[in-house]
Amino acid sequence: MNCCPRRSLSDYFAVLVIVAFVVGLAGCSTVAVPTAPALPAKQWQGTDLIQSLAERQNQFRSLRALARAEYNGPEGKQGFQEAVIVQRPDRLRLETLTMLGAVLIVTVNDTEIVGYHVREGIMVRGKSSKENLLRYTQIPLELDEITAVLLGLPPLDPSAPWQQEGNALVFSSEGQKSDVVAFESQEPVPTHWERFNSAGAAEIKVVFADYIATPAGLFPSRITMEAPLQKRKLEIRYQEPEINGALPPELFTQQKPGHVKELPIEALGG
Repeated sequence: MNCCPRRSLSDYFAVLVIVAFVVGLAGCSTVAVPTAPALPAKQWQGTDLIQSLAERQNQFRSLRALARAEYNGPEGKQGFQEAVIVQRPDRLRLETLTMLGAVLIVTVNDTEIVGYHVREGIMVRGKSSKENLLRYTQIPLELDEITAVLLGLPPLDPSAPWQQEGNALVFSSEGQKSDVVAFESQEPVPTHWERFNSAGAAEIKVVFADYIATPAGLFPSRITMEAPLQKRKLEIRYQEPEINGALPPELFTQQKPGHVKELPIEALGG
């Protein structure tokens, strides 16, 4: 056995944007029939879209759902049966399942990130940080940004400087374009979000689609994330997501089983 769990980057990319949780999905929830717009997108006023973004950030606080994910990248194409456990802004539990059970469990909170590689009998532990999240995900986002995206929210500050271009809001930081959010729908919900680096290249592209009705509001049951610079793409399809249910704090921590070897997260490299 190798001294550390070296899974393919596609495994790491998929596992940290989706989570498999096999306990019963009880709690508050949702429903419904996807609402694919049949009509051309409404022409929106920028102030209405800003208001919608601000309201949605307050509407969606937590998520628990099984999911089906499809990954496409340099390593090839793969499918995953997953589930997602998210508590904004800084709680995340990820599990990857097979027919024999979980093979990888990742928990993240404001203090630490832990990856339990079940088959290898190895637990990897480190400080919760953007750098350590990147080791597992290859996604250049902070924890609060990842949890926002998984809840269908573009991770940006609606009070930041912006200008409207058609049905899109263009946000700027220090005079340079940083984020673009598009609202190509009959409802004032985000359909696309892009994050740009200092060179003006798109680092992350996200599509929010197949909105369904939930008690909290319209929620995207399909989220597609793309990292163009790494040529990686992941599509997540939620199955009966539960929104704003109570999530015990212990979901987001892991204790080392007696038979398991523990390694620092630096063992993953990167």
